[in-house]
Amino acid sequence: MINIPKIKLGIVAVSRDCFPEPLSVNRRKALVEAYKANYDIDDIYECPICIVESEIHMVQALADIRKAGCNALCVYLGNFGPEISETLLAKHFAGPKMFCAAAEETQTDLCGGRGDAFCGMLNASYNLRLRNIGAYIPEYPVGDAEECAKMINDFIPVARAILALSKLKIISFGPRPLNFLACNAPIKPLYNLGVEIEENSELDLFEAFNKHAGDARIPEVVADMEKELGAGNKKPEVLSKLAQYELTLLDWVDEHRGYRDYVAIAGKCWPAFQTQFGFVPCYVNSRLTGRGIPVSCEVDIYGCLSEFIGTCISQDAVTLLDINNSVPKDMYKESIEGKFDYKQTDTFMGFHCGNTCSTKLTSHEMKYQMIMARALPIEVTNGTLEGDIIPGDITFFRLQSTADTKLRAYVAEGEVLPVATRSFGGIGVFAINEMGRFYRHVLIEKNFPHHGAVAFGHYGKALYEVFKYIGVPTEDIDYNQPASMRYPTENPFK
Repeated sequence: MINIPKIKLGIVAVSRDCFPEPLSVNRRKALVEAYKANYDIDDIYECPICIVESEIHMVQALADIRKAGCNALCVYLGNFGPEISETLLAKHFAGPKMFCAAAEETQTDLCGGRGDAFCGMLNASYNLRLRNIGAYIPEYPVGDAEECAKMINDFIPVARAILALSKLKIISFGPRPLNFLACNAPIKPLYNLGVEIEENSELDLFEAFNKHAGDARIPEVVADMEKELGAGNKKPEVLSKLAQYELTLLDWVDEHRGYRDYVAIAGKCWPAFQTQFGFVPCYVNSRLTGRGIPVSCEVDIYGCLSEFIGTCISQDAVTLLDINNSVPKDMYKESIEGKFDYKQTDTFMGFHCGNTCSTKLTSHEMKYQMIMARALPIEVTNGTLEGDIIPGDITFFRLQSTADTKLRAYVAEGEVLPVATRSFGGIGVFAINEMGRFYRHVLIEKNFPHHGAVAFGHYGKALYEVFKYIGVPTEDIDYNQPASMRYPTENPFK
């Protein structure tokens, strides 16, 4: 995937000067060895300069991990730890950071070999709050080398998303379509997150598109599209225009990213797009999203932001779907009841016109956009990618601003069922436990729009930590509660 950061994590061990320093040294070495033995992902760097016991050591360690190119930090309490120096290290490190601590190894060495990091984590957390420092602290942050290595591995996707947000620019084209207030939200919270936004007119985009007419690169892009579509290439006559549009977007990204490293796009796709451009952009959106540049439709800025977070966490293609329609009773009885452990109200169909990457569809065809073609000539609605979404685990989620600029989010893990949709667009039969109650008491009650981001896998743990890290109040990070837990707005007498 392009357009997402690579994490180089610096591990800095700390030590309280009245505790044995070798505890932190040896435990740090064991932690790094355990990590390298069990995980083969982003880079890890063991700070060798010193064990941080003082503010001077903190400055030395900070300089070392910066020189090594670390963009994320793990502060490791090998023993009790110096609460001031260790939290100053976190304060002055610019990237995402986490804290974890060493457990005691054996009952045979609980005098000279006891480190008390279990206690030290309490002081560290208090000092982090005193200094208003955000940090990732695992659910149970004390463990042996293998357990702390697992904590670090859990932190890596969180760190990737946090770092990427701080260097992201969202490029949008056009105002939201008429009757689309649902996806309208203030952009002030984007700046609070460190995200830049460039808002453009769709006329600017149309001008840039026209300037790409006859671009020498178009045949190469068409050939790549033909290869991807294979037998599903049902509208070959529109490929050159789609290739022209893809090049327009990619060139715009290169020319307008400015000082930002990462880019996502919130694009316009109706009502005038089809008649003026002569096609719909769904397939191009799917191709860019599949490479790591999310392109949301209908100028959904927070949908695009959500997709980008999901891309960073999963390192895979995501999609943006309408929480669209209920599953008919006859389909439920024929294909779901007795085969899967879901009530009918746990199921729904997630749909969008054709923006889902081809790799996430069971089969795909380039077709026309059926809804738009009800009112327009078919030939200007070509360019949508249709197919049933692949069965398997998914996470439905969204980060959203309220009208009064407060961030809230939801996360719900579930699956796409291997059930033929018998419908059109990019669509799947989704199942999420207690979806009916979640739909009523989170999505409706808290005024979330109908667009939700979909990651292909269960990523709820990492998403929850990202939302918490960036400052969404935990009471505003909702999830699909089990039947035994009542929502605050749920009628107890139902």
